[in-house]
Amino acid sequence: MSKKDIGIKILVEISRIILGVTFIFSGFVKAVDPFGTAYKIEDYFAAFNLSSLSFLSLPGSVLQSIVEFAMGACMLFGLYRKWNSRLTLVVMIFMTILTLYLAIADPVDDCGCFGDALIITNWQTFYKNIVLLICSIIVFRYCEHISNLFTGKTYWLAFLYIFIFIGLFAFRNYLYDPLFDFRPYKIGSDIPELMNVEDGKGREEKSFLVYAKDGVEKEFTEDNYPWEDSTWVFVRMDTKVIKEGEKPVINDFLINKLIFNAEKTEVETQLDITQEILSDSNYVFLMITPSLTTMDMSYLSGFEDVENYAKDHGYESLCVTASATDEIMQWSKDNTINFDFCAADGRMLKTVIRSNPGLILLKNGVVVNKWADIDVPGEESLTKPLEDLPYGQMINTKEEDQKNLIGVCVVFFFPLLLLKGFDFLFFRKMRKEAAARDNEQIEE
Repeated sequence: MSKKDIGIKILVEISRIILGVTFIFSGFVKAVDPFGTAYKIEDYFAAFNLSSLSFLSLPGSVLQSIVEFAMGACMLFGLYRKWNSRLTLVVMIFMTILTLYLAIADPVDDCGCFGDALIITNWQTFYKNIVLLICSIIVFRYCEHISNLFTGKTYWLAFLYIFIFIGLFAFRNYLYDPLFDFRPYKIGSDIPELMNVEDGKGREEKSFLVYAKDGVEKEFTEDNYPWEDSTWVFVRMDTKVIKEGEKPVINDFLINKLIFNAEKTEVETQLDITQEILSDSNYVFLMITPSLTTMDMSYLSGFEDVENYAKDHGYESLCVTASATDEIMQWSKDNTINFDFCAADGRMLKTVIRSNPGLILLKNGVVVNKWADIDVPGEESLTKPLEDLPYGQMINTKEEDQKNLIGVCVVFFFPLLLLKGFDFLFFRKMRKEAAARDNEQIEE
């Protein structure tokens, strides 16, 4: 092999590893949180005035995660090298053009390419795609140099398993809350702490008093404005940003309790109980439902059990929704469950928990536990005060994430290793048989 061929081989292998790892990671974090990716796709539809296609957001989210993960795995393992390198090049050309537009027009805050696991700016995304585009051109041009880990006899089995694995993983995270939680409301998060920034690191603003004299405006501070000179006329107060500073991780957690009249026909007032909830030293259950009208009613009995349990043990239990007040009142009439309703921002509620409805448990403003609707504790499990139940105990999320990551890696790689072992043994046997036939022909 010439030095040129060796150089090309090294360049191709580096490129395919970069592409494979990036696509696998991108597809995996999207499969971790299919609803989160669907919300980002909805943002794209809204930015391009295609809100009528929002019903495609969730199917598109799942499909995108599966295709990206499968493309990355095929690139990494050398499966279907020619077709996968072509598809990768087409995808990267499209994504590079799209992200250039996003970087210039800035219709969305971030591309969402890595979900909540890694948030990067639109320009950073474009630069990242330039690198990936170069890598995709290299592997497209020299796809025959990509090493394959499986022979043609087992290509399809490895490919099929990759699809089954990522499809089932996405389905698991569709039913339950994400296995890996990258959001600010994950278990163990101290919400009041995340709502603030350290002294000196936050946004700094300064107010100026604008006065006019002889048709000319001038800015003054509170220390030197011409309060004794009547020839200056006050015009307005301007506020300028001196330093952008850091933004709090959570800036939209606001809950207003709705006070209805006796007949529940109208809302008499709303009370801001945010600080009351966050400072409560007792347990607080929050049933989260961004929309009552689209809420899955299948598991509502579990939430009713929690409501009754909370009342029996003196815990606060609230239903927090972004639905309009008339929808809340109509839902209350149609259902006999007597929830205490609160209003909150819909985007915030979708960030807290992905299922509709979902349940979150707070204590001193710290997230103690969370449940998707399918996983809410039933009446048979709520037999003691929370202090004596595992539901009320804080888990070590880092250890839990490590165990889950190891488990996912084992489930993904172990069958492929077995398949590789079978492939190697089968291939070696076939070579021995072919060699034996050749020897027999020579002897004859």
